[in-house]
Order: sequence, then C-alpha cells, then structure tokens
Amino acid sequence: MKNVLLVKYGEIAMRGKNRYLVENRLIRTIIKRLDGYTGYRVYKEQGRILVVNEEGDFDYDTVIPIVVNILGVVAVCPGIEFEDQSIESLRRHALMHFKEHFPNGGVTFKVITRRSDKRYPMTGNEISADVGGYILHNTDGLKVDVHDPEVQLMVELRNNAYIYSKLIKGHGGLPYGSSGKATVLLSGGIDSPVAAFLTAKRGVEIEAVYFDSPPYTSERAKQKVMDLAERLSVFTGSIKLYIVPFTKTQLCIYEHTPPEKMTIFLKRAMLKAGEKIALKNKSHALVTGDSIGQVASQTMEAIYAIDSAAEIPVLRPLCAMDKQDIVDIAVDIGTFDISVRPYEDCCTVFVAKHPETKPKKSIIESMERKIEGLEELIDEAVENSEIVEF
Repeated sequence: MKNVLLVKYGEIAMRGKNRYLVENRLIRTIIKRLDGYTGYRVYKEQGRILVVNEEGDFDYDTVIPIVVNILGVVAVCPGIEFEDQSIESLRRHALMHFKEHFPNGGVTFKVITRRSDKRYPMTGNEISADVGGYILHNTDGLKVDVHDPEVQLMVELRNNAYIYSKLIKGHGGLPYGSSGKATVLLSGGIDSPVAAFLTAKRGVEIEAVYFDSPPYTSERAKQKVMDLAERLSVFTGSIKLYIVPFTKTQLCIYEHTPPEKMTIFLKRAMLKAGEKIALKNKSHALVTGDSIGQVASQTMEAIYAIDSAAEIPVLRPLCAMDKQDIVDIAVDIGTFDISVRPYEDCCTVFVAKHPETKPKKSIIESMERKIEGLEELIDEAVENSEIVEF
C-alpha cells in the first residue's frame, strides 16, 4: 500500500482522438511543477492521473497546493493505492482509511464504488454495501446516509485499487499552453487580472503588458501590477510582464484631443502598443478586462471605435459578466486584495469627467491621423519596455 494523490480532470476527457495530447500536456505540467521535490512520479492509469512518492512519505501539505492550482485540474483526492482487490482487502483498507481520517466517527457516510473491469465477481453496489457495512460495524458513532452524507468514501478498481474520501476542488479548464498564446493588457484594477486568469484557464499561454506613466503614477502602482502578475504565475507556472513607459504618449494624446474623447484615443494607443509586443512574440490575440457597459469606454460604440486600432483579435473574457461575478473570481484566485490597493493606474489619472459614450469610429480615426508623432511615440515606448519575469 502507498499514499497517492488522484488528479481529476473534466473537459479534457471530451477531447476525442486528441484527448491523449491534452492529458500528456497536463501530466508534463504537473511533473514540471513538482520538479525539485524528491521522489514524486506522475503517471496515467485508465482515465486518472496519479501522483506518488516512490522514495519516501507523501508530503500532502506541500504537493496539494501546487497541483490543485494547475489549470486543467478539476479536483485532487488524497488516498491510498494497493494491488489486492479482493473484498477482504477492500474492507480492511477502507476501514483503515476511514479511521485515519475520521478517528472519532460521528459522521454520516456512504460508500461509492467504481470498477473499470466489469468481470469483477461483485457489482459496484454490492461492493459498496459490503464495505460500508464492515465500516459501520467496526466504527462507533456512524450512520449511513445514501442521500446527503457528510462523507463519501470512494472505492475505485482499476489496474490497482484506490480508496479516498476527500475531494479538494481545483479550477478546471484546459492545461496551460494547449490553446495558443495571447497578450493581456494588465492594469492594477480588479478586472484585467480576472480576464488574464480566465484566458489562461482556457489553455492559452499569456504574457502581460502594463502601461507605466511616471510621475502621474507611483512606483507603488507599478509594484501592484507586478504583484498581480506574480499571483497569476501561481496558476500559469511563469509569466512575462512588459512594463511600457507611456507618459510621453499619454501627454501627446492629452494635448491633442478633446477631453471627452481622450480615453478612446488612449485605449487605441494601448492596443497598438500591445499589438506590437504581441506580434513580436508570436501572440495570437490581445486580451482586455472590458465588461460591456461597465464604464463609458466599454459601451458597444466605444469598443467598436477602439478595436479598429488593432489588426489581431481582441478578446474580452468578462464582456457579459456582472461586476460582482468578477469580484467573486478575483477573491477566489487571490488577486482582489492586491487590486484594491489605493494606487492609481495610468487610465484613471487621465480620465475625463464626462467621457464620450458613443464615439464615431470614422471621426476617431480621422482625428488620430492628425496627431503628429503619435505612432513614433508608441514605437519608442515599446522599444524601451522593461521586461520582468515571474
């Protein structure tokens, strides 16, 4: 018998003939994240990914937080693995596992059995009833509840037998890097880190771009974005952040555009700069944290006027989400407390009191062409970008 961590995945299982490619990517990711921890082996067995330590004790406290935050993982289950699948062995190991995790009893429970080999002499329900009865008669203070138990003891019969009773939820999605690459415009707000996370959750490799505007924004605002990028790297494994010096570009826009249109021009300039970085790094799309109608620059008319600044697709994972939905995700992934630090980013410093909500794309493009030196300033800003890797 050995301790084991069962890794469950969901959507990957529906990938048809390409399923093994995505499974193998997830396995490689787990192996990479556990590199440096002695003795751990990751392998696949009949629709399950398993982690074992072949050289010593399994350090669940260290391994579970690493694996559960790997994108593509739906849940992890600490349990035991053993070879003997006889009913006597199943009873003995199930009771041992139950007493280890619930030594004082006092819970309701049921046993659920899954068997991949239908030639096994007992059905799944028969195994569950037998093992459950054995636990019930050898542990004080237990009750069986088949409808809403406090504990579900799982018995899985594959090449080996597995028993577990705890399910620790992950974030699901697809393995990171299995769906191309995108460049996220990352501000210090609540929305864009969530957009970055949701994009990565779909298997897209992400890099981030932040527009820095000293002295109008402080070093603390810059550090906030760096901390957000570092937090996102918990899920992606690593992330590259481009810090683009944008003060000259913003001042140029400020001096040559009406106040009510300034935000539109600024966002167009950011898309252009982001696209230059994206194309240089073979990224396939830009990602923003826009949610339709949330602010003046996120109306449908404004989005239409802004998007023509870029030729590659602009993805908006939050476009149909309510603010509270976005906040809930930010809290869940640990970016919210960083995002609400009171340090202004470049967008809020230059925002107009009464921004235009229904700009005309043709007018915006015509006015932009008349701003002398704007394209050169964007090129200069991109050229002088600082790159930080987490």
